[in-house]
Amino acid sequence: MMTLFDCPEWALRLANRLLGGGLALLLAGLFGAYGLDVHLGLPAQVAAHSLVILGPSLLKLGYVLRLAAQHRLKRLEGPCCAAA
Repeated sequence: MMTLFDCPEWALRLANRLLGGGLALLLAGLFGAYGLDVHLGLPAQVAAHSLVILGPSLLKLGYVLRLAAQHRLKRLEGPCCAAA
């Protein structure tokens, strides 16, 4: 049975999605925490500041997964899996 990260092409697609999602969360958090702070209540401000922490975390995970997938793709000659 194939494990989750056996196919580097699939891992690369997942990494790209993590990078995009992390960037979106970071920008939404920055906009909410520092741009709309006057108009938001305390729970919304706490959520926006949480996104400022969660966004870069997803960016870092996506970046490391992307590096690992690109390294594995460079070592392989042909297609890595039938599902890609």
